[in-house]
Amino acid sequence: MSKFLKKDQITSSWYEIDAKNAVVGRLATIISKIIRGKNKTTYTPHMDDGDFVVVKNIEQIKFTGKKFQNKKYYKHTGYPGGIKESTPEKLYEKKPGEVLKLAVKRMLPGGVLGKKQLTKLKIYSGNEHPHSSQNPKTIELSKLNKKNIVRN
Repeated sequence: MSKFLKKDQITSSWYEIDAKNAVVGRLATIISKIIRGKNKTTYTPHMDDGDFVVVKNIEQIKFTGKKFQNKKYYKHTGYPGGIKESTPEKLYEKKPGEVLKLAVKRMLPGGVLGKKQLTKLKIYSGNEHPHSSQNPKTIELSKLNKKNIVRN
């Protein structure tokens, strides 16, 4: 029989990931597991017991194949004929971090819990970020991914 966590038993820690030459989808799966709390032994599906993730160097993120130009994102305004289409290339020009944020968002549960968990993702371009006082633990992607498959 498994035990569920209570609100006062939840502890959150901080992690830092360098996105330099990282593949978007692979990075998003790692981040979503940490944000949901699936990396902990105390994982509770209906509670927000995940950790905070700080991603730096987002401007150096990669896509495999031709997804950067060919992948399509759709959203609907709610009005008839209001479907909007975009590509990662267009999104990247405006906001480089939005591509990774969308990938992580779609791996989280829908509804209130998913929105709350998404606020634990902090994305920054460059090496500097304002969360150094939280002493984030560094996660090295090269040690996690034994096969670094990156194509340009």
